[in-house]
Amino acid sequence: MRFKLVQKKNPQKREEVKYYANPVNVGHKSLDDIARDIAGRSSLTRGDVSNVLYNFIDCLPHYLRDGFSIQLGNFGSMRVTLSSKGAETEKAFKTETIKPRVVFTPGTELKHELGTNSYESVRKRDEEEEKKKEKKNGEKEKKEEGSGPVAG
Repeated sequence: MRFKLVQKKNPQKREEVKYYANPVNVGHKSLDDIARDIAGRSSLTRGDVSNVLYNFIDCLPHYLRDGFSIQLGNFGSMRVTLSSKGAETEKAFKTETIKPRVVFTPGTELKHELGTNSYESVRKRDEEEEKKKEKKNGEKEKKEEGSGPVAG
């Protein structure tokens, strides 16, 4: 997994600045990409897999809205939490202030898979690529110097 270092202030000590790792997003995977990958690993067609994935996505909001926690095997679980503005009395409470959020809790399998990650700094990688370019350019210049007619 690639990461870059980002300077951030310490919330408790505003004058203290440290470097922290941030993941580098290399793009996104669409449902069609995922369906194609799954179809390549199974006897199902991409259409079959897409159908299941789209139906799964259609069902999730209903389950969450009805108050269910969704257990996705050892991969993890999803549930809804609520935040709202506090009210002085029950009668004064306004439901319009409720804001739902979906919380995903990774399961043992996902935690294990992410725990085996190796990490590569984007800066380090960029420096290595720059060295390779410099080396290639140096070799190219040497070849150009040594080839061709020699005046004498």
